[in-house]
Amino acid sequence: MSDALSKYGFETLQIHAGARPDAATGARQTPIYQSTAYVFQDSDHAAALFDLKEIGFIYSRLTNPTVAVLQERIATLEGGIGAICCSSGHAAQLLALFPLMTPGCNVVSSNRLYGGTVTQFNNTIKRFNWSSKLVDLDDECAVREAIDDNTRAIFCESISNPGGYVTDIPAVARIAEDAGLPLIVDNTAATAYLCQPISMGATLVVHSVTKYLTGNGTVMGGAVVDSGTFDWSASGKFPSLSEPESAYHGLKFHETFGPYAYTLHGVAVGMRDLGMTMNPQAAHYSLMGIETLSLRMERHVANALTISTWLEKRPEVAEVTFSGLPSSPYHERQKRVYPKGAGALFTIRLSGGYDACVKTVDNLQLFSHVANLGDARSLVIHPASTTHRQLTDEQKIAAGAGPDVLRLSIGIETAEDLIEDLRQALEAASA
Repeated sequence: MSDALSKYGFETLQIHAGARPDAATGARQTPIYQSTAYVFQDSDHAAALFDLKEIGFIYSRLTNPTVAVLQERIATLEGGIGAICCSSGHAAQLLALFPLMTPGCNVVSSNRLYGGTVTQFNNTIKRFNWSSKLVDLDDECAVREAIDDNTRAIFCESISNPGGYVTDIPAVARIAEDAGLPLIVDNTAATAYLCQPISMGATLVVHSVTKYLTGNGTVMGGAVVDSGTFDWSASGKFPSLSEPESAYHGLKFHETFGPYAYTLHGVAVGMRDLGMTMNPQAAHYSLMGIETLSLRMERHVANALTISTWLEKRPEVAEVTFSGLPSSPYHERQKRVYPKGAGALFTIRLSGGYDACVKTVDNLQLFSHVANLGDARSLVIHPASTTHRQLTDEQKIAAGAGPDVLRLSIGIETAEDLIEDLRQALEAASA
């Protein structure tokens, strides 16, 4: 974050960071720059851009003015020095790992991850000859033992999907620091309003912009935020950043760009070659969504606490995993690491098992049955038969997505209306 912005509060930054009146028209809202390419001033200007001697716009696979504003805003809110926006949250995860990994390397990951991420880490990245080790991040000894000479990062979610488990980020960051490794935190479910992982020791933050940041279920997008604090040259483990890059005449990113090395590599190499481009219209919608982020998160959190408290007393419900409840084993951690609230994503385990879950979903009227979270409207899904379907039974249970579990993403509607919808659905399922 620049010194000029550091004096402002979160609510001010979520509206103003990165945005300036359009120089040509004076338009106050960031325009949608629906352009593929950008005219160079002259031949020298073009050459300087392609040699990374000057920063500017070349081609929208790499950079786009609308997307650039979103990148600056997300980086500012997260307390990073730069960000790269891309086509989805899954794309952001691959983009985050891309500069760090080489064939034969691994990432140590939390075993409480979104099912799609587990599949990506356990299966897809093997095609790059990368691998992942899933461990319980609450077991410090297990995490340290999982780290070996080929480990290049530790990965976790701040608030896990689906169970709402809250990670002790400062504790995991200490392990990463001791091992000389970057910590990557998926901050999708918490957002920078509830949690700023970089301030707790994280190196990189990833987001599915699709979720709370946009908040209205209209956008696919992802982001990678760099803290700018990691020494990529210290260990020799990150040659993409510390060693000569042949595509840029032997340029060494970390030596040349210092704290901005990772972000510039993400654009100049990652976006250039992987092409995970965010379109400018998606960036525009996301910018508008972020303007109300704090207001929405406050309501999300308040509704989630009200509804989880009610659910905890229902006879049909065997367990509620919301860490904002005093009964949660993670409640003290939540108050310490996430003092503004535990988010609005959690699961309930139904006494009636699989059948009760299916019947409850089918009888809900206000809750939308969709494979998404973080929308302004309340959402529900049965992870075991959908988002976590590809996992083994053991992996489903470890991720908090057993056959008797429903995931709830609490929206910003009237809490009493949501409670009534849940009441009638639970009663119908058990009738």
